[in-house]
Amino acid sequence: MITVHHLNKSRSQRVLWLLEELEVPYELVKYEREPKTLLAPPELQKIHPLGKSPVITDGDVTVAESGAILEYIVETYGNGRLVPPANTAEFRHYRYFMRYAEGSLMPYLLLTLIFDRVRTAPVPFFVKPIARKIADKVNADFVAPNLTRHLKFLGDHLAKHTWFAGAELTAADIQMSYAVEAIASRLGHMDVSPKIRELAKRMQERPAFKRAVAKGGPSIPE
Repeated sequence: MITVHHLNKSRSQRVLWLLEELEVPYELVKYEREPKTLLAPPELQKIHPLGKSPVITDGDVTVAESGAILEYIVETYGNGRLVPPANTAEFRHYRYFMRYAEGSLMPYLLLTLIFDRVRTAPVPFFVKPIARKIADKVNADFVAPNLTRHLKFLGDHLAKHTWFAGAELTAADIQMSYAVEAIASRLGHMDVSPKIRELAKRMQERPAFKRAVAKGGPSIPE
């Protein structure tokens, strides 16, 4: 049986959602972030040397990284579900968004979070204006322009497709879900397409998604 080593408020929520969609039995082992640093606890290093989540074990197999885990699960337990047929436009979209989520999109969302924390970090009063100026400069010149381009790309794509790969839910949507939720909940100050917000709502309304949240908690930190 698969064991999901689940860190609260993390990308590992995607793994639970996929398992619930496929109705694959699993064991859930929960870990809590360190209160001060918000990092994963050192106990996770016993499962994988990097000490990160998500990570799963399945017998003597250990798999880390969200995309690799989702692909392992659909290939091992999916029986063709949540993956489009090979050599189709839908499969090409599927393969692209399985990699795009972490490779292209998430770095800018993480930088947004990091520089927001830099702006509000508890530092000496004479340092705070400097920290804010640096954070605002990097955001204005680098992060925001790139993120704006990605938001337009996603909105344009979703204007033509119900889900990321096409008309049906696939594992690519589950891989993209963490970023979609983060965009819908955190980027109110930016031009976020209604299509992205509609997709976030549609994801959250799925019974399997709700079951995953009930067991593992929400994925996006407050």
